[in-house]
Amino acid sequence: MRITVIGRGHVGGALARRWTAAGHDVTTLGRDGGDATGADVVVVAIPGDSIAVGLAKIAGLDGQVTIDASNTFGDRPAGYDSIAQQVRSMIGGPTAKAFNTNFASIYDAVDAEPIPPSTLFAADAEAREATERLIRDAGFEPIHLGDLAKAPLLESLITLTSTLERGELGPFFYRFHRPGELASSRAISAPHRTVNP
Repeated sequence: MRITVIGRGHVGGALARRWTAAGHDVTTLGRDGGDATGADVVVVAIPGDSIAVGLAKIAGLDGQVTIDASNTFGDRPAGYDSIAQQVRSMIGGPTAKAFNTNFASIYDAVDAEPIPPSTLFAADAEAREATERLIRDAGFEPIHLGDLAKAPLLESLITLTSTLERGELGPFFYRFHRPGELASSRAISAPHRTVNP
């Protein structure tokens, strides 16, 4: 998959490295702008209050599947319920909100987890398949909240995750699972055991 990541900071840089390692063709663009022509997926990983200025510097944004990974501690953009909806209005393609509830500072520790940590996401129907694939290729398990109308909920979680991170927990992974699912996953991955379907 050809991915253009807009933003070379903690989030954009970490995702680009993980997707490159997974075999994707990844281009990263920074503050100086660039061209996203030919991208299958565009990932927006810049501060939420810089969306309009940052995307204005990028050529070739023309209806691609888009994943918005941004956050803001300030107000949402005027006229939009979420940053993700602002991003969708500017790029024009099916859009998802993902990765904004994960800590990029510990992405390098994902592969050491015995069970993949989770990533909450919301997506337009046409963006869901690509988003789920890229969440998994980054080492996480996707948890779908619904369509892009759920993006404000995800963006509001920055207050909770930041509060937890500043406390005793520090940067953390999270994992949601159905009853019995975790035990079943461990049994399947355990060596020298046969698990009946």
